[in-house]
Amino acid sequence: MAFAVMTLTDAAADRVKAIVDNAGGDAKGIRVGIKKGGCAGMEYAIDLVTEPNAKDDLIEHNDASVWVAPEAVLYLLGTQMDFEVTTLRSGFTFHNPNQTSACGCGESVELKPADLAALAASGQPTVRAG
Repeated sequence: MAFAVMTLTDAAADRVKAIVDNAGGDAKGIRVGIKKGGCAGMEYAIDLVTEPNAKDDLIEHNDASVWVAPEAVLYLLGTQMDFEVTTLRSGFTFHNPNQTSACGCGESVELKPADLAALAASGQPTVRAG
């Protein structure tokens, strides 16, 4: 059984496929990373992938491809990526067990690295640095 850094909901996979279809050309999926910014200190970064990076982790769900940047892996372990449409906004959401707080507008978050010892103690597979 392969271990995925994060999971995608069907809605997230459908949105990734729509983004790739609308981009045309060489688009293969999206890349999720973490960057410093916002009032809470960090933001999720999403970019279109035309040429996958061999160091990225690949998550596939319902024919959608999402790559995770290596520097973001410890912050995203156990995260579920979703896509939501509400009256006021639409966008990807991240249900991240490593999130310790978020700003009031919801655009930035404070994240801690995943506790690998706790993961190992729970019997879940751990990720090897490679």
